[in-house]
Amino acid sequence: MQRLLISAAHKSSGKTTLSLGICAALTARGITVQPFKKGPDYIDPMWLSRASARDCHNLDFQTMPDNEILATIEHFSTGADIAIIEGNKGLYDGVAVDGSNSNAAIAELSKTPVVLVIDTNGMTRGIAPLLLGYQAFNQDINIAGVILNKVGGPRHEQKLRAVIEEYTDIPVIGAVPRLEELAITERHLGLIPGNEVADARQTIDLIASHIEKYIDLELLLKIAASAEALPDTDYQIPEINRQADIRVGLAHDAAFGFYYPGDLHAFRVAGAELVEFDTLKDSALPEVDALFIGGGFPESWMKELEANHSLREQIRQVIEGGMPVYAECGGLMYLTRSISWKGQSAEMVGAIKADTIMNKKPQGRGYVSLSRSGDFPWSHADSHDTRLDIPAHEFHYSSLKQADLLENDPEIHFAYKMQRGHGITGHKDGLIYRNLLANYAHLRDTSRYHWVAEFVEFIRQAKG
Repeated sequence: MQRLLISAAHKSSGKTTLSLGICAALTARGITVQPFKKGPDYIDPMWLSRASARDCHNLDFQTMPDNEILATIEHFSTGADIAIIEGNKGLYDGVAVDGSNSNAAIAELSKTPVVLVIDTNGMTRGIAPLLLGYQAFNQDINIAGVILNKVGGPRHEQKLRAVIEEYTDIPVIGAVPRLEELAITERHLGLIPGNEVADARQTIDLIASHIEKYIDLELLLKIAASAEALPDTDYQIPEINRQADIRVGLAHDAAFGFYYPGDLHAFRVAGAELVEFDTLKDSALPEVDALFIGGGFPESWMKELEANHSLREQIRQVIEGGMPVYAECGGLMYLTRSISWKGQSAEMVGAIKADTIMNKKPQGRGYVSLSRSGDFPWSHADSHDTRLDIPAHEFHYSSLKQADLLENDPEIHFAYKMQRGHGITGHKDGLIYRNLLANYAHLRDTSRYHWVAEFVEFIRQAKG
């Protein structure tokens, strides 16, 4: 299987822009590209999916054991000509001091050659010891090529190429100049998900045109073809082999789009049909047995969400009536009474008796660890699972204004205790009201926590 991992010396090197441009440029040539993203990101995978016309799957040591990472690469690369893994942060960066959850660890585990993106702004001869150090730090990592980014001009490029050729054996795959339009685009990509951008295709095509001009795609493909065979794994990605017997409404629009493709696959494996609805435009819910409202940026669309009064009211009514509903982060915010941001406020669904406020600093950020409380609602009737150390992540600037009051409300319970992280109250997450479960934590369905199958079974029981 042809594949490569695109990483960088440090974050903000332009790696994402170049990765999606490479995906788009190769796809335009008729090459089928399967993208992957290292870590728990949602925004970069949206853009990579758009660029390659294939779902981008996440590879994350926090939520996946090694054999599942390998199986994910193998399974979802079926039918593709090349797999491209985009790293996060720098090549050797990660939470663990030993580097066991770094981009380099993904490359070493999967025996994937690395293409290193270097921000060359202000750099000439110093690039040689940088590259030599990256090679020497872990000699099991195959740094097979380098892309010079933000190059100052032809003379700067010549000096960089000469130094690299003189002191290293790493081929230069391309040199991308400092371009203001790409700098603007990069900031744009990092802030706005692809599902929000009306001209996403135009943005991707612009980047791809620069990739075609400044990067040697033939050399890139040659490097990808040098990848060793993936190590064998005994883990199997479940296949969809049952007919759907329940329908789950999926909020999917500009306000809500943070969903892992693997989780949506797990719904279909469990026998659920996903029926998308638009919280901004649809006046009524489709005929469904449950709702899944994922993360996003509802604060950016709060006036439009408020204007859709009929849908908000129907969602409130179905929650009061006992429909199973699961919401994460932005979905949680949408279900509160209101969102306040930048001196403005807008009414939301009102099923959760609290108000959302946006703060200047993150209230919860990074990997979290959850343990189930005795009130966890989805366990089977004969289960008393109070599982510890459920891996997840959170990233939110918002908080619930009345979070402390919710803890004393007899109608409210909490599904999780925070072993690490903030959640809703600082030590609890997973607000339970009737058959609603809403948390700030983003769950991921993997072998370490198959939450989707439990939710689907809960829906079946509620349906009767």
